[in-house]
Amino acid sequence: MSEKVYSRIIHNVVSSLHTLGMSEKETTELVNQKDHVIRVVIGADHGGFEAKEALKEYLTELGYRVYDVGTFSKERVDYPDFAVKVAQKVVSGECERGIMIDAMGIGSCMVCNKVRGIRAALCYDRRSVINSREHNNANVLTLGALAHTVDEICELAKLWLETRFAGGRHWARINKMMAVERRNIL
Repeated sequence: MSEKVYSRIIHNVVSSLHTLGMSEKETTELVNQKDHVIRVVIGADHGGFEAKEALKEYLTELGYRVYDVGTFSKERVDYPDFAVKVAQKVVSGECERGIMIDAMGIGSCMVCNKVRGIRAALCYDRRSVINSREHNNANVLTLGALAHTVDEICELAKLWLETRFAGGRHWARINKMMAVERRNIL
């Protein structure tokens, strides 16, 4: 393991320990007041590594508890390995939401949606971000590092984390979506 990778792992552990020492009330006061999201898992392949690192720092500064499941370098890896880790952290309840970044976000979205209970959305602008949350109650966001600047990725992720599910008429559609998954009819 390289010194750089080791350093990042230590940073993640220390960062997590710091937020774990805070009471739930303290943490909630630091994080967005628009939706009840505190714990966010992020992952990336080698193509999204730099964007993930910047996003991790940005979200941590905003007060989120950020769990980084890798990758931890630009060394070539396979995005499904990390997309599954992001999805599993969300369905297990360890994190309220997940964000996965690869080159275009398409493959990771497909992988995440293979995990039971995940509603992953590949978003490409503010409208798709808002729609994925308000209408579809997406619990994983996938983004493409080649499609956005780092600043855009941070902006889209922040907006997505702060956007609430609208409920109402959308509940029936969400229930039908999840029923398809339960019956495995497709």
